[in-house]
Amino acid sequence: MASGRDEAGRLAGAVAAHPREFVGIVLAAGATVAIFVNALFLQHGPHPAPLFATRPYVAAQRPTALSKPQSAPDAAAHARTRLISDIQGELARRGFYDAAVDGVWGARTDTAVRDFIQAAGINIKPEASEAMLRTIVASKVKAAGATAATPAAHNDPIAALLAPSKHVLAIQRALADFGYGQIKPTGVFDPETHVAIEKFERAHQMPVTGEISEPLVRELVAMTGRPLE
Repeated sequence: MASGRDEAGRLAGAVAAHPREFVGIVLAAGATVAIFVNALFLQHGPHPAPLFATRPYVAAQRPTALSKPQSAPDAAAHARTRLISDIQGELARRGFYDAAVDGVWGARTDTAVRDFIQAAGINIKPEASEAMLRTIVASKVKAAGATAATPAAHNDPIAALLAPSKHVLAIQRALADFGYGQIKPTGVFDPETHVAIEKFERAHQMPVTGEISEPLVRELVAMTGRPLE
């Protein structure tokens, strides 16, 4: 107990003998403590000059290659739609197909292909293929009762002007849905439809005709992702 009092007495004597030095030591100690407390507990983010430099954590980045696998199926689907549309158009010109050229291999397209194969007397698989398209193009076979005017009726804009058409109506709806003009879907090919088709053809880098054509239908089907109905 006495030794503790002696130590306190000596400390008091030292403080009394050197008051300025004691105050400086206390202030320095206080500043040091404040710096440590601020660095360790009061910083919300990384300190600009950390006491212990650490390597920043960098999350492992996975390769973002998802878009490439998705683009391949899209391109393949677009190519298949074009191929089927070409087959439908060639069959229509020969009188075997009398439905919309929409790029969809449905029951009517399948029946038309089989009718063509039977009429041509050839042995080829009835499917959407380049071989099928080449065979139809090279053939001169026509359906019984087909006339030269039959295939043209599907894509003749003048014929579309005469009466409302479901095909024109579907095209008008597709153009209006995707913002290619203020069109009233009436089924009648009117000036507004002509302007909307021109706008669509420019946007898709197609020859600007303003008319209903097989390339136009193919692009619309590819854009909407569904047959034009």
